[in-house]
Amino acid sequence: MNNIDSHSPETMTAVVSRAGGSLDNPDALTDAVVAMPDRPKGHDLLVAVKAISVNPVDVKIRAGGNRSGKERILGWDAVGEVIATGPDVTLFKAGERVWYAGDITHPGSYAQYQLVDERIVGHAPSSLDDASAAALPLTGLTAWEALFDKLKLHEGSRGTLLVVGAAGGVGSMIIQLAKQLTQVRVIALASQEESRRWVNDLGADSVIDYHGKDALRSIRQEAPDGVDWTFSAYSKGNIALFNAVMRPFGEIVAIDDERDLDWYSLKDKALSWHWEFMFARAKHHAPDMIRQHRILESLADLANQGVIRSTVTQHLSPIDARTLRQAHHMVESGHMIGKVTLSR
Repeated sequence: MNNIDSHSPETMTAVVSRAGGSLDNPDALTDAVVAMPDRPKGHDLLVAVKAISVNPVDVKIRAGGNRSGKERILGWDAVGEVIATGPDVTLFKAGERVWYAGDITHPGSYAQYQLVDERIVGHAPSSLDDASAAALPLTGLTAWEALFDKLKLHEGSRGTLLVVGAAGGVGSMIIQLAKQLTQVRVIALASQEESRRWVNDLGADSVIDYHGKDALRSIRQEAPDGVDWTFSAYSKGNIALFNAVMRPFGEIVAIDDERDLDWYSLKDKALSWHWEFMFARAKHHAPDMIRQHRILESLADLANQGVIRSTVTQHLSPIDARTLRQAHHMVESGHMIGKVTLSR
């Protein structure tokens, strides 16, 4: 175990959410001085955070308010340096550069230091700087679990994958991983011209205007025998589309939080619906938590080999309440292409 020396600080800077809700509220995100995390126990690493990114989950939790009134540290993507390790740590040592998407039940990465379980941490790719690497952990894990754990795709898989929300952080990784690690054909749905250029550059085989009047016809032309798999970041209002374009016994994996969907209508084609929730392993202490470590190691290898690229499109500095408000506004606008990252 690496111990924090007696001269280590007792406090650190962080950006906290006291009230949550609208960004118009000054307490939604504010600079603060808070206590340092406890000494690492068990499998915990104490990490000095160097760079982070903002995801839709950050915006959702902040916007949902904070009834407790207690200061919350949000943020889950991070790149940093291991400062100290718990007694059960075997995968890392102090001084190593790491990346991770964290645990939604623990204090987040909008802070100088963070405790995180080694089993959901990987070695950061040496080919990417901190800001570029910070764009990938959460979206990379989500895309990997969606494609390979849920849809069971593999290097020999052939067929058609429809990507709804293709220009977002997860969609951008879905396209890269599907094209680089399988044989599937990717149809990407994107609404803005800039978004369509983005997903085309990532390798999508066909790019269709999501809001175009001929979207349904265009998908059918691209997949006349039906779509085999669909990744959905936006399921509301799209169940009829999925029913129309998918082949019988096709599979859908979704990451959004829509509750009122007509799943029963999927029965006619015997379509399967999967939920992907990247935080499930850590939140519920799944026996295979270490799988996320292995996925992050694989993603780092792919980045180092030039097989996948960072999806950062906006970078802000330093990490403080002002820049985080800017980042939240970008993500909350619904027009974000790729990812926004922040570094110290």
